[in-house]
Amino acid sequence: MWDKVKRWRWAMAGAAMLLLGLVYAFWPASVPVDTARVTRGAMAVGVTDDGVTRAEDYYIVSAPVTGYLSRIELEAGDEVTRGALITHITGRPSTPLDPRSAQELRGALAAAQAAASSAQATLAQARSDRARAEELARRGFLPRAQLEAARTRVATGEAALAQSRAETARIRAMLGQPVGSAGTPVPVRAPASGSVLSVITESEGVIAEGAPIMTIGDPQKIEVVVDLLSREAVRIKPGDRVEITQWGGPAPLIGRVEQIEPFGKLKISALGIEEQRVNVIVHFDENAAKEAARLGHGYQVDATIIRWRRPDALRVPIGALFRGGDGGWRVFVVKGGRAEERALAIGQMNDTFGEVTKGLAEGDEVILNPGNALTGGARIKAR
Repeated sequence: MWDKVKRWRWAMAGAAMLLLGLVYAFWPASVPVDTARVTRGAMAVGVTDDGVTRAEDYYIVSAPVTGYLSRIELEAGDEVTRGALITHITGRPSTPLDPRSAQELRGALAAAQAAASSAQATLAQARSDRARAEELARRGFLPRAQLEAARTRVATGEAALAQSRAETARIRAMLGQPVGSAGTPVPVRAPASGSVLSVITESEGVIAEGAPIMTIGDPQKIEVVVDLLSREAVRIKPGDRVEITQWGGPAPLIGRVEQIEPFGKLKISALGIEEQRVNVIVHFDENAAKEAARLGHGYQVDATIIRWRRPDALRVPIGALFRGGDGGWRVFVVKGGRAEERALAIGQMNDTFGEVTKGLAEGDEVILNPGNALTGGARIKAR
């Protein structure tokens, strides 16, 4: 027996090495994975959108009359008090009459005077006819209808004479107007105290009634208007915490939702999609008011409105979550060097974590971004 072993020992050794090589070649390799721990800590869920700052008290000063605007010496940033003089607007001078227009007016005046003389003669005749009709009617020789007709002719004649005289007076006023005359300068005053935010019309010149001249507001009292989708606006409420970021400072500014406007407006997105948007008004907290004063009217910021917050939530990175065959949430948990698929329940979720309500414990190690080839029971090794 021993002789046979000695005779075949090299062949047996070669076969054993071949067998070990085959086992090594076909042994399942460990899958390298990234892992993370389930932790407990602060977690918040909110909605983020663009916001624009504006002065709480914002006034647009407009031209009260049409006329000639004097140059405005105020500049953006200047302080003004309520009632302070901003500028003057002088009534527009009347247009001079050219010779042709003057001749036409003189002709119209002559026609109006002739019409007035004719109306006066007609009225005199109508009054005489009315007197005779009243006398005949008193004696019973004239029907009532003819008497009323005579009185109506008198009333019509009086109206025609009054109209002719008014037309004559109007044309005389046009012919006798002073050329180049202007009205009394109208002062334009500040409606409230604050700072000049912008000067819309600075140079002198003719301006129409109602045209904007400048804007006035208090830059120390700033609020934020956040333009939210209507389906997001219904999920928030006044008093919700707001974190203002991308405003230029190192730390977020904290505010509160002051008002949700009760109407939406149609807005076309950059992709051409019709969206219903709602303005949400945000006021800064007292501690953030000093930093917010560095902002001006019309500055762009990012606003995150917090609608759920918990200081000790059990959190799992959202990169570890995937959907199972039944549509529920799943994770791969590291157990003894192998991947164990486990079902869990998720409550709230944000861009970083999901709130674990069932299925995991604090300290569990989970696999991040598991590939489709990873299955339960597979050997793994952490990168």
